[in-house]
Amino acid sequence: MMSDFLKVTIERGPDARNVRQVFGVPAYKSQTVLDAVSWVQQNADPTLSYRFACRVGMCGSCAMMVNGVPRWTCRTHISKVLDGNAVTIGPLRNLPVIKDLVVDMDPFFDKWIAAEGVHHGGLTREDQIAPVDERSAERIEANSGIECINCSVCYAACDTVAGNPEYLGPAALQRAWTLLNDTRDRGRDAILAAVSGKGGCHNCHSIGSCTAYCPNELDPMSAIAGLKRETTKSFLGKGR
Repeated sequence: MMSDFLKVTIERGPDARNVRQVFGVPAYKSQTVLDAVSWVQQNADPTLSYRFACRVGMCGSCAMMVNGVPRWTCRTHISKVLDGNAVTIGPLRNLPVIKDLVVDMDPFFDKWIAAEGVHHGGLTREDQIAPVDERSAERIEANSGIECINCSVCYAACDTVAGNPEYLGPAALQRAWTLLNDTRDRGRDAILAAVSGKGGCHNCHSIGSCTAYCPNELDPMSAIAGLKRETTKSFLGKGR
């Protein structure tokens, strides 16, 4: 049971590992981790920097490390993550820290581009809209990853990214898999070349942290496995 006050430790940065500040935060019913961070900024230290927007798990901008685990702080009740009566909150792992709990997302999005995670159109505005068979195996695979909201929780959870900064990461590779299975996309060769190169899908160790921690219950590990199969078949001249 929570006491009247919580011990909230916040990693301050950009050198967050060396600066930890402890705050006594009043405990409330149904309090989220984001509520606690907001209380600190509004009542104890207005210089604290952090990100949030929707507060309902739609935007993903409030993702932080909570007791070493990447989470959406707006959807995480603090009572469920307390260690004793304490919690430690830090910036997302594997990304540069700008200040306190705010990380630079540019490397994360740059890898989407590097993985050819952009639509490769083949039609003009004068052409008919391409039909999509929602029951096809390819469309089912494509649909399985489209709910990614770019929160970077999977990227922060990934030990391969932690050990290999060139690795494209689970979100970028899942996006590549989605496009590879989209019949409207004309970039198959470019995608396969991008994800089979240095830092590509074959660097994945299949640990599964990306799938385990995805707040939207997506399965990047299976998407990466799909890319491994397709790049191998392409290399052997057996691609579709």
